[in-house]
Amino acid sequence: MPELSYSKDRKVDLYTEMYEQYCLKNTPVKKIRPIVRHKRKKNKDNYLFINKCISASFFAILLFFVLPYSFKHYVSVAFTHHKKVILNIDYNKLLYPTNNYLYKDLFLGHYTIKDTKYSKKLMVDLKESYERTTLKNNLLALASHYSRIKPSVYVWEYNGKSYVNIDADKPYPAASIIKIPVLIEMFREIEAGKFSINDTMILEDYYRASGSGKLQYSQGGIHHSMDHLARIMITNSDNSATNMIMAKIGGMPEVNRAIKRWGLKTTHINNWLPDLGGTNVTTAKELAKMLYNIDVTPIIGAESKRYIYDYMTHVKNNRLLQAGLPQNALLLHKTGDIGFMVGDAGIVKTSSGKKYIVVILAKRPYNNLQGKEFIVKASRIIYNNIS
Repeated sequence: MPELSYSKDRKVDLYTEMYEQYCLKNTPVKKIRPIVRHKRKKNKDNYLFINKCISASFFAILLFFVLPYSFKHYVSVAFTHHKKVILNIDYNKLLYPTNNYLYKDLFLGHYTIKDTKYSKKLMVDLKESYERTTLKNNLLALASHYSRIKPSVYVWEYNGKSYVNIDADKPYPAASIIKIPVLIEMFREIEAGKFSINDTMILEDYYRASGSGKLQYSQGGIHHSMDHLARIMITNSDNSATNMIMAKIGGMPEVNRAIKRWGLKTTHINNWLPDLGGTNVTTAKELAKMLYNIDVTPIIGAESKRYIYDYMTHVKNNRLLQAGLPQNALLLHKTGDIGFMVGDAGIVKTSSGKKYIVVILAKRPYNNLQGKEFIVKASRIIYNNIS
């Protein structure tokens, strides 16, 4: 047995030392290889592509944004004279901020609260000689049987210039009768050369209007001539066609400006059709004045009159003034009907050759048939009295 070496410096027991010497002699020593870390090769091509993209983006920003901005705001200013900044201030809007939506007239491109006073009225007033008292009393007696109806009546006879006035100067909802001034202004602008009767308009969705007329159901994108639009506006009382014509002649402000120039004080368009709230207003006497000027005065030419006569003698609503006339009487007219007002305005030529203008507007309970009955009976009384 080999001798065990013992070292005084080591503080271990005998068995531990014997175990260590035995293990060291009988266990082979393994050589441990050093750990070699392999370095990953960088993909130089990817880095080059990314660098090129960044460089290209930088130069693009520099070329298209930085340099133009610098030249405009710094370089050019240094070599050019400074321009004076002119502020266009509309003092009228500052002084009268509500004029854009609370206005009565349009004069020289500016809205005004006050009515514009035109030096010359384009429409001729109706000259009145005497009032037909018998006819007026008969109409008042008829109205007494319709206590829920509030009528406004104006009658004017051509030959003797006799008349009947029953609240004819009071403002009433115009309903579709407001299409008469729209028609007049359309032909005045045609005669002024702004467009022709054969010009066309495309039906857009914002022109479509509920109520009377079939144009609202037509296919969009179709061209309609001004002649066709004016015809269905009067004969069928088409609201969509009316909106298209009003847009063609400049909208509500331009139509109102024209109405003021004609010398009418009350008639005013406040809303596009259909005006179910009755905000578009007129009077029976002013409607009679418009009809008279269409028929007699040169406010429109002979060719325009021919078109208007054709439209207004083919109105399909024959249940008001027409229903109170005999078959051999000729009627040129325009009707209007909203829930609380029904009316008719026209020129009647009797079988004996006499002519008279009649306008009847009747306020009524909503859709009450008594309004229609009153107009039919009043039309019959007027015709029998004058003819």
